[in-house]
Amino acid sequence: MRSIRPRFAARQGRSARRRTSPVLAAVGLTAALALTATACNSGDDKAGGEPGSSASASQDDGKIKIPDDIKNKLKEHGIDIDKWKDGAWKNWDKSDWLREADDYINPIIKGLWNPDRMRGADDPDKDKGVDDSDLSGDQGVTDPTPASVAAQAVKTAYHANAAEAGKVFFDSPEGTMVCSATVVEDPAHPGKSNLVWTAGHCVHAGKKGGWYRNIAFVPSYNNDGRTAAALQKATKAEVAPYGVWWSDWAQTSDQWIEQGGSTGGQGASYDFAVLHVTPEKGSSGKSLEETVGSALPVNFNAPAVPKVSSITATGYPAAAPFDGQKLYQCTDKPGRLSIAKADPTMYRIGCSMTGGSSGGGWVSTGADGKPALVSNTSIGPVSSGWLAGPHLGPVAKGIYNSVSKKFAGQ
Repeated sequence: MRSIRPRFAARQGRSARRRTSPVLAAVGLTAALALTATACNSGDDKAGGEPGSSASASQDDGKIKIPDDIKNKLKEHGIDIDKWKDGAWKNWDKSDWLREADDYINPIIKGLWNPDRMRGADDPDKDKGVDDSDLSGDQGVTDPTPASVAAQAVKTAYHANAAEAGKVFFDSPEGTMVCSATVVEDPAHPGKSNLVWTAGHCVHAGKKGGWYRNIAFVPSYNNDGRTAAALQKATKAEVAPYGVWWSDWAQTSDQWIEQGGSTGGQGASYDFAVLHVTPEKGSSGKSLEETVGSALPVNFNAPAVPKVSSITATGYPAAAPFDGQKLYQCTDKPGRLSIAKADPTMYRIGCSMTGGSSGGGWVSTGADGKPALVSNTSIGPVSSGWLAGPHLGPVAKGIYNSVSKKFAGQ
């Protein structure tokens, strides 16, 4: 029997797992503030909470002044911004771990995600998982386990061959973690999207925890495909050629918040999240989509699994034999996987990618002949061999539209 766990990522020595539910970044705090440190609803009421208000920070004599409404919001949760940026975010006391959809905060800490810290977030946890027997039986329609498909290295430069792909970095109680993610279109800002699609478990710990911290997206991470050894001397511009983009808002499903965990398949059918991001260095006037030159549409009406001829999954696998530093893809005809009879059936493909690839986009050609995102990596066996991702339906669409509308006037 093979054990499985969410294909997600990694801290220095451990990986986290599944989906997350986005919360408002304490009234758009990340976008509003660029806090310097020395080195460091879904349209569906059940899918992620109500949008919060937004605010902007003023600057006088080079000092950022935080609006009183933001300060008061943070004080409600016992958070002092100065202490937070100086390391208070490392306090993961369960009583203080923000959990609800409208509790999300993610103040920018400039310089936190340096090359060494990004490179170190690459070792998935190999010990957690559930048995294949938990994924079968009378729970719904599940096709035979697919044959493994060897992941193929994406040709460099990654930006020329998979411009929308990148890595999501964040901190959890277990350490520094990493997932994969995709730049997607924003209906409210055609051609100027700041939206990123990933797995819910890459932003929220699920039923026994809360929102992860210091969530940031790096498009075309390690664009030239340098080895881990070569990356030890790489500059930040070489590791993150298109910048570091902090999540000023995140949203996922209530199903993940209420059911998701670090092991097993619970909540996997709703394991998706949408981030809105802002550049760490401050706005240059260019959106994420303009910066990378591309964004994928999201297809919420993809055909039933048997009618999909091919899906390509992209990600940065971190567990052996991979090291998390290079981009890979698998292409296969999907089968069906049912975790729970009451939940939507998932896509499943053969793929040798391992932990760290969680959240990475699954792309299929639509009826119009153009590629579109139809899922994201959620779970897979610890030993590798296959991956499964949710079918994107009304709940996913509601989350996507909610995040888009929240920033529509900005």
